Formats: sequence, structure tokens, C-alpha cells
Amino acid sequence: MDKTIVYRSLNIHYREEGEGFPVLLIHGLGEDSALWDAQVAYLGKEYRLIVPDLPGSGRSPLTPGEPPGEPSIDELADAVKALCDKAGVGQCILIGHSMGGYVALAFAEKYPDRLRAFGLFHSTAYADSEEKKATRRKTIEFIRKNGSPAFMRQSVPNLLAESTREKRPEIMNGLIDRYSGFQPESLIYYQEAMIRRPDRVSVLQHFTGPVLFIIGGQDKSVPLEHSLQQCHIPVLSHIHILENAGHMGMLEDSQRSNRILQTFINFTFHS
Repeated sequence: MDKTIVYRSLNIHYREEGEGFPVLLIHGLGEDSALWDAQVAYLGKEYRLIVPDLPGSGRSPLTPGEPPGEPSIDELADAVKALCDKAGVGQCILIGHSMGGYVALAFAEKYPDRLRAFGLFHSTAYADSEEKKATRRKTIEFIRKNGSPAFMRQSVPNLLAESTREKRPEIMNGLIDRYSGFQPESLIYYQEAMIRRPDRVSVLQHFTGPVLFIIGGQDKSVPLEHSLQQCHIPVLSHIHILENAGHMGMLEDSQRSNRILQTFINFTFHS
């Protein structure tokens, strides 16, 4: 079911499927709620899934000239919290992909009592290195000069494992086609928000519930070694490596991703 809330004059669209314990699935940069279609179809039979389009994505466009304040991952986390409040969600499980994982970490830091557990799906608690910040600034200039379609054509292939690009090009082409119309202002907002985000390793140290790590064995955006450096930090970690996936495991290895999420949610709900 499609629903909408108003947050700071912005319409925030989200999908809600199923009944039971609430689970939020948060997409990353240059994506929308459709990223999780395979997971919604699989998990919606057991749980209440809430899958938003973050402000600036999908059917939650930014109002031209009126971004939601200064670029901030915390602001996106506040939008998710407002959605939870208006949807009547108390405690939940929050799973974030890539930038969505940064949102999950900010949410866990600000509203830990609202989380039973959370998951980082190809994401990291580390802040950007200076090299990464410089790359993001170059990306911002590229988007301003060339627009969203060129950005998608350039960036999407690097998100996928080589085997995915070669054997399943429909995944790459589908992502490029779907998201080439993304608002350039939104992409720039997200890049700037990620540059500004702080290190949140302390969230992993202090969160008392289960934390899920889904790691791409061939992920160039969040390298395997970075994930392995931090996945032991929480009190209770669930660690899974998708050996043949890059940065898009929910698409590249959807069946295993579905089973991992199901097992994690079941463990959390019944523990």
C-alpha cells in the first residue's frame, strides 16, 4: 500500500506491506524504495514492512530551491523518525543499504530506544577519508556539469561485481534506466551530507541489540577489509559475506539476501 506523510513541507512517500513486527528498509544514494522489491515480496508475508523513498528520492522529490535544511544524514534520520511516529511504529528493525546504512547509524545514535536491531547492508560506520571526500566533491562537479544520466552511466557499473556485469547485464541496465531521471539537486545533497557525516563507530560499540552486516565480497564502494575491521565491534553481530556480489547484493544475490534478512529478523524478534 502506498502512503505519504508531510515532513517539513516535503511529501515523503512510503510503501507498507504485511503485518506483524515493523521492519524498515532504507535505500541508498541514487535509489528509491523499488530497490527492495524482491525483499518486500519475500518478507512481506511475515512482517510489517515500511519502505520509504527518502527525501529527494523516488516519489519524495525535493521542492525546487528548498532542500530540507543543510545537507545532513541526521536530517534524513529525523525524517525516518517522523515517518515512524506518524505510522504508529514504536520499536522496529532498521536495515539500511549504503547511504541508508549511514541513516540507520544516525537513527541508532539519536533514537536507540526505538530500535530492536539494525543492519548495515553494504555500509560502514567509518566517516569518509579525505581522499573519499575529494572524490565526492569531484562527483558533485561532474553532476552539475553533466547531469544525472551521465552520473548513472558512470557510477552504476562500478557498483556491481564483474560477474554480474558480464552475465546479468539486465541488472546494470535496469538501474541506469530507472534512476537516470534522478534529481541532480538530490544527488548533490546526498553527496554533501555524506561528506559531512561523522565517524559512528561508537554507535556500534554502545548499541545493545543485534547488528547485521551484509558484506559484498567484491564491493568497491565499501571494501571487504573495511567491513571486517568493524563487524566484530558490536556486542552481538550477525555477519554475512556475499562472495559474488558487489555493492548491490539485494539484486545480485537476492535469494540469499532474503534468507539472511529473514533469519536476522526472526532471531531479533524471538530473542
